[in-house]
Amino acid sequence: MRKIYYLKTCDTCKRIIKSLPSTEGFEFQDIKEFPITVQQLDALRDLTGSYEALFSKRAKLYKEMGLKDIQLAESDFKRFILEHYTFLNRPVIVIGDQAFVGNSPKVIEQVLKRMANEQ
Repeated sequence: MRKIYYLKTCDTCKRIIKSLPSTEGFEFQDIKEFPITVQQLDALRDLTGSYEALFSKRAKLYKEMGLKDIQLAESDFKRFILEHYTFLNRPVIVIGDQAFVGNSPKVIEQVLKRMANEQ
């Protein structure tokens, strides 16, 4: 499977997608227009090992809701991601049995290496 969960209004997502050597064969899901489902989130958790790995602690709502001041459990991370798209750390790029989460240079480098190895 090759899929990208992203936000089409996010300049960072657009920049990262544009930096990929090819997006041929990728399915794109704008998480605002087509919210992530429980099944999709569970599958991503299986690839990453936790809901927390998929959760964005840089989201504006994270601070506004005071979530940074409380201890969140895995079930909380899951619930918040399902309740509001902004809590999904994006983009999430799935290639085969790996999910690459977020926009750090290290993550993007890993995506590019994986894509190069597939060619």
